[in-house]
Amino acid sequence: MSKNNKPDFFDKPKTRRMLWALLWAACGLSLVAQFFASPEPHFGFDGFLGFNALFGFACVVALVLAGRGLGFILKRDTNYYDD
Repeated sequence: MSKNNKPDFFDKPKTRRMLWALLWAACGLSLVAQFFASPEPHFGFDGFLGFNALFGFACVVALVLAGRGLGFILKRDTNYYDD
């Protein structure tokens, strides 16, 4: 929320619904695209439907968890620069 109590672009409920719809549409398109792309499995376990979407999701979760861990390590006190 901005300081003038006017909702920002991402605070509007209509915008949030639109972004969720776009996210689900992108996830659905990635699954549908696998029917047409027919990627060649290299390791055997990567040949099932939705592997690429699931692998991408797992990588993003790993990145978020790594970022949180890094933030925990690098976090400073609020008065760090005042000392």
